[in-house]
Amino acid sequence: MENKGTDLLDYDDADFNTIIAPDISFDGKIAFSKPFLVKGKVSGKITAQSDLVVDSGAVVNADIQADRVLVRGSVNGNINATSLVFLTSTGSVNGDISSAQVVLEQGGTFTGRCTMLGKSDE
Repeated sequence: MENKGTDLLDYDDADFNTIIAPDISFDGKIAFSKPFLVKGKVSGKITAQSDLVVDSGAVVNADIQADRVLVRGSVNGNINATSLVFLTSTGSVNGDISSAQVVLEQGGTFTGRCTMLGKSDE
């Protein structure tokens, strides 16, 4: 699925090529080019050319580079997104965020620095 035409909040599980299930713990480097969903635990580094969704209950201990990042769970690490970082009311980020657009819903927790970058060339 091409991410540019999809609202980041409207993804269903079927829209993802790869899902880290709730009972999976992964330690290492992950690189992908299609939308990716984390429901379990990931430690290491995540590099993407597409969207990353950290679902409710998921724990990511990694620095993240992606186009768009939706955080419903917990991220401990820096997030560098080309287009958007969206932190929902159930999400938490402990690390720095850099992105063209950042949305923090009421109830979400964020500890770190936020840098708004110029819009990406499209």
